[in-house]
Amino acid sequence: MEHHDVAAFRESYMGVGLHARDLAADPLTQFGTWFTDAVGAGLTEPNAMVLSTVDADGRPSVRTVLLKGYGPDGFRFFTNHRSRKAQAIAADPRVALLFPWHPLRRQVIVEGTAELLSREESAAYFATRPYGSRLGAWTSENQSAVITDRAELERRYAELEELWPDEVPLPDFWGGYRVIPASMEFWQGRPDRLHDRLRYRRAAPGEEGEWITERLSP
Repeated sequence: MEHHDVAAFRESYMGVGLHARDLAADPLTQFGTWFTDAVGAGLTEPNAMVLSTVDADGRPSVRTVLLKGYGPDGFRFFTNHRSRKAQAIAADPRVALLFPWHPLRRQVIVEGTAELLSREESAAYFATRPYGSRLGAWTSENQSAVITDRAELERRYAELEELWPDEVPLPDFWGGYRVIPASMEFWQGRPDRLHDRLRYRRAAPGEEGEWITERLSP
């Protein structure tokens, strides 16, 4: 087994700095600018985001999901409501998102609250998914549960393919979430670990405006 000196891996982040004067007035607009940069840079799945949750017993868990929409109302993603992440959200809707755009030396960290999308919104998105993905949602009905082997999934998929050769209905156990941000941090790597970290947070009572921007120590 090859040994690597993990502690020796280091890189100096060279790049344009991030200044408060350059930020958009609200974080979703700023996110849109950086997301456009990530897409333009040709990053693989720039919409991949790490979702962190905490269950009813306080145990944290984390996984990568795909962002499927964003705007003034927050960030949207879709999943099985029986999954581990959905059960955690049901117990505690406070979540965190991380967009790790390493080639750009950038990260965006979102902390907020997740809420269910309407059945209509979930149906509209489900209809745009490829046929195989729609069958896959039904095949993994008991997502996160222990199964015997992969053959079990393949048998179930074949059964559903025969049942629904064309149209696949929206499962009642599947749908979307909206993460409403309470704070958003924009992280830009800089030399000597003096990274730029600028955070938007929702204004507290007595503070002017909807969002307050603050620089954090790296």
